[in-house]
Amino acid sequence: MSLSSNGSLPLSNSDSWASYFPQTKSGIALVFLLYSPGIVVILNVIWQWIRPRKPNEPPVVFHWLPIIGSAASYGNQPLDFFFKCREKYGDVFTFILFGRRVTVALGSKGNNFVLGGKSTVLNAEDAYTHLTTPVFGKDVVYDVPNEKFMEQKKFVKVGLSTENFRVYVGMIEDEVEHFMRHDVSFDVFQRNDINEWGKFDVTNVLAEITILTASRTLQGKEVRSGLDKTFSQLYNDLDGGFTPLNFLFPNLPLESYRRRDRAHQTMSQFYIDIIKKRREGGDDHEQDMIAALMQQKYRNGTPLRDHEIAHIMIALLMAGQHTSSATGSWTLLHLAHNQEVADALYQEQVKYFGTPDGSLRSPTYDDFKNLPILDAVIRETLRLHPPIHSIMRKVRDDVTVPATLAAPSKDSVYVVPKGHYVLACPAVSQTDPLVWKDPSVWDPLRWSDPEGIAAQALKTYVDENGEKIDYGFGAVSKGTESPYQPFGAGRHRCIGEQFAYLQLGTIISTIIRHVELKIDQVPEHNYHTMITMPKKPRTIYYRRRKFD
Repeated sequence: MSLSSNGSLPLSNSDSWASYFPQTKSGIALVFLLYSPGIVVILNVIWQWIRPRKPNEPPVVFHWLPIIGSAASYGNQPLDFFFKCREKYGDVFTFILFGRRVTVALGSKGNNFVLGGKSTVLNAEDAYTHLTTPVFGKDVVYDVPNEKFMEQKKFVKVGLSTENFRVYVGMIEDEVEHFMRHDVSFDVFQRNDINEWGKFDVTNVLAEITILTASRTLQGKEVRSGLDKTFSQLYNDLDGGFTPLNFLFPNLPLESYRRRDRAHQTMSQFYIDIIKKRREGGDDHEQDMIAALMQQKYRNGTPLRDHEIAHIMIALLMAGQHTSSATGSWTLLHLAHNQEVADALYQEQVKYFGTPDGSLRSPTYDDFKNLPILDAVIRETLRLHPPIHSIMRKVRDDVTVPATLAAPSKDSVYVVPKGHYVLACPAVSQTDPLVWKDPSVWDPLRWSDPEGIAAQALKTYVDENGEKIDYGFGAVSKGTESPYQPFGAGRHRCIGEQFAYLQLGTIISTIIRHVELKIDQVPEHNYHTMITMPKKPRTIYYRRRKFD
């Protein structure tokens, strides 16, 4: 063998690396590693083309990667993904989500199919317990049979009484005003300068305000007095276990999972200690949720155990804080971007609460029934930004999709097999251009038209004279066929929606009374969190009102 003119070894076909690799086992392995991802993708695509499809099987969304499926498209922009799939496949289709086969049913009829289905067939516990139980705790919510969960919801409703709501309004207002007068986020407001503009991160501020107001009202005075840095860290660690990652992969050996478990144990004991002291002391406590739950018994006469009360309280804290802070953030962002609506909302406050000396009196619970602009602002925000965009159920037995929703032919219907998941997306119904005029536009005026789609949708959702069902926690409007479902529908409809409206109404009213708001544009959605939040930057500029 001789050297080439430049001193290197000549490369013939027999001596090239390409011809050398196949002649060795390690070379074959290396070639396989280099080309196997592409081979897997090609085989996956070919299989989707040639795989025989059963006539009653919903169409499967095309995907390049096996197992992973459509996870990226769904996770980044779920609504865009669903709308595009609807154009191609119709209202019923199946997509692959990290090995799960998820059949989506869109529109009002799709919501009714999923949310109105029997719990023995379309089951929420099987879909969510691996996510919620480590955070909320054992023996509550999705860690118990559906019948027991319905009883627990009934117990919670006892604490969500009108009598308590009347007291809560003043408490919430006090907390918001105290926050604005003392937190560094409102330093310009505190200097009493009506000319200078300050700024705050709306999501951070609303997260703090909602947990303060919820702890002052529902959670009880011991919880409110215990809101120090230690409790805040516990909450953050627990919150770190309530993410899409935890939903998809519940048992990863990550430090965030371990912090979640430690935080739950500590917070659970925190509540149990409060309950024990109350039982031992016999003191007269405010009618908060702990007091209400301590008085409840199951149908078999068994009282709620201390750890069950503690875990229900954790569930209320986590679920309520997320949804209210998200909705409050979106509301303030839109008000900051729509000066006319913000001004109209402020003038509504002046009209109903103005006094001869120019100040504004505090609202009462009954006052909120007479504030149509505030009501429309909150409802429109919930329409455009529902906290949860997707609701899943696991299929326990083969279930037939109603022919009125989707039928592949005259002689057959779709069937979703046992072990698969079904998914409803109220966010699609609430922004569907086939239903709503200018669906992507935040327009509270749409709720003032008594004959408009908004009023009709709301009537279907909450009409007192409509169809009502008692799932075990009191009769509620079924609401599963409404295109407007910000708090879910059916047996798992959120029982805290009245408190949420009260809490949001009081927070928004109090802030808008004291400051003007402005922002250049409303941020986009961040779909990488369990609750749909605004992306950064989410900074709002504020200025103290002249007559505050």
